[in-house]
Amino acid sequence: MTTAPDTRPTAVLDSAHLGDIQGAFGTIRVDDTARRTGLRRKLRTLVAIVGPGLIVMVGDNDAGAFGTYTQAGQDDGTSLLWTLLLLVPVLYVNQEMVLRLGAVTGVGHAKLITARFGRFWGAFSVVDLFVLNAMTIVTEFIGISLGLRYLGLPEVPGVVAAAVLVIAAVSTGSFRRFERLCMVLIAGSLVLVPLSFLAHPAAGAVVHGFLVPGFPRGADLSTVMLLVIGIVGTTVAPWQLFFQQSYVIDKRITPRFMGYEKVDLVIGIVIVVAGGAILMTVPAAVFGGRAGAGHFTDAGGVAVGIGHAVGHLAGVLFAIALIDASVIGAAAVGLSTSYALGDVLGMRHSLHRSVRDAKGFYAVFAGVLALAAAVVLVPGSPLGLITVGVQVLAGVLLPSATVFLLLLCTDRAVLGPWVNGRWLTLFTAAVVAVLVVLSLVLTVSVVFPAITSGQVTDVLLGGAALSVAVGVVFLVRTRRGRAGAAAGTRIGGGPVGGAVAGLEARVTSATDRASWRMPPVEQLPAPQLSPGRRLGLTALRVYLVVAVVLVVVRVVQLALGH
Repeated sequence: MTTAPDTRPTAVLDSAHLGDIQGAFGTIRVDDTARRTGLRRKLRTLVAIVGPGLIVMVGDNDAGAFGTYTQAGQDDGTSLLWTLLLLVPVLYVNQEMVLRLGAVTGVGHAKLITARFGRFWGAFSVVDLFVLNAMTIVTEFIGISLGLRYLGLPEVPGVVAAAVLVIAAVSTGSFRRFERLCMVLIAGSLVLVPLSFLAHPAAGAVVHGFLVPGFPRGADLSTVMLLVIGIVGTTVAPWQLFFQQSYVIDKRITPRFMGYEKVDLVIGIVIVVAGGAILMTVPAAVFGGRAGAGHFTDAGGVAVGIGHAVGHLAGVLFAIALIDASVIGAAAVGLSTSYALGDVLGMRHSLHRSVRDAKGFYAVFAGVLALAAAVVLVPGSPLGLITVGVQVLAGVLLPSATVFLLLLCTDRAVLGPWVNGRWLTLFTAAVVAVLVVLSLVLTVSVVFPAITSGQVTDVLLGGAALSVAVGVVFLVRTRRGRAGAAAGTRIGGGPVGGAVAGLEARVTSATDRASWRMPPVEQLPAPQLSPGRRLGLTALRVYLVVAVVLVVVRVVQLALGH
């Protein structure tokens, strides 16, 4: 049985975001609202929905991830594999909240931040995303050039060809064609599996590295902590939040298919963790006990080492995987930029539209990729500093992105019946606290490179103590707020209180949670920020400005040789 689709006005900004779901492997008509019964029908629905979670996760194992994971393996063996398992719940919680925001609101991440927290934070999120993404795409083309170099192919024509290929793939005017190309690239990333068999990593060491947390023996704590923070920064990156939310919207996925999209996300997380593990264990097996151990240079050096120790075929497989990962990373990171600017600037922004119909959207994408490719090809470009800068800025900016993600997912005006539950909110708050502490350590270590292991420990302990204190205050205020709301004192009178009360009535009277979507942004009641949240956002603003300025100054000093 099918019913007419919900015709209530929603916040969807581009009309191309409404209509049939046209996935790489199937179509779901917009008027197909029948229940999915039977395994065969459920599987057909899943293969049509799969895409956003898979692409964002595989795109996460990009050139930067290749460099970070292989450095961990070459320098520290399998001792840091456990960090990948710890990041699994963080990845799932962050990206699940993002896909929920996309499916329920129909509005991109940057637009929601602007609507609920003001123009400053909206502009800040877009500007820092643009800068960080542009630098990240430079690292993708660095990865392509390193892979081409190992394969003995000309780098300049190869980088140009890769940029043209990615721009052409995105600009076909067909969402389905783009997603199918992404699936081909995802299949290409699986060449890491035979590479793992060729390298023969020790199974016992791999299992121990996964299940027993610890640090390399005799290693400097500050150095290891920076590498751990690098793993966190390359695995949980700000661009992922913006990309997946907008891609879910562009694929026209609604709350009805939330369960299928969660399965898609889980599949992507399994692949990204498996890929990260291979990228750690293969160099650990190749360089362990040899002269190259502890002397990481870049992913190209890893390819050479693999080729010498395992055989030319293994080196070729690694180089192909590096190029493949860099291409899909460039496409995903570039699209996150175009989506965000399209949302905020009111441009048409959909892969369903032709170039003629969405000139600004495609021009931003092509411009960012062309600029990044040009930087890589210009002789004397500080590519090493750009790579370091990407990791550092991603680590510094990630906490703010996660803070806004948490605030949006606890905003009932935005998500209605889809808001976070209490335990999810507490877990996410704990994740935010950890990210803030790690960000602080990263900032301090970059600005003061001579920092000692003892000082790193002091920063960690001080940050942990402060986080616990803030958490206690938060819990106390939350309980008091709930008691006040129950007594009818929290919403109060006036037009804002009436609007919130009306929205609550709409939410609680909904007969089908799966059909609820956020109303147009202009119809939302004005957000009511408590004094505590305003103080917290102000402190976050000050920290980000200071941290970013200090990091930029330090990077410039390094570039000038000071």
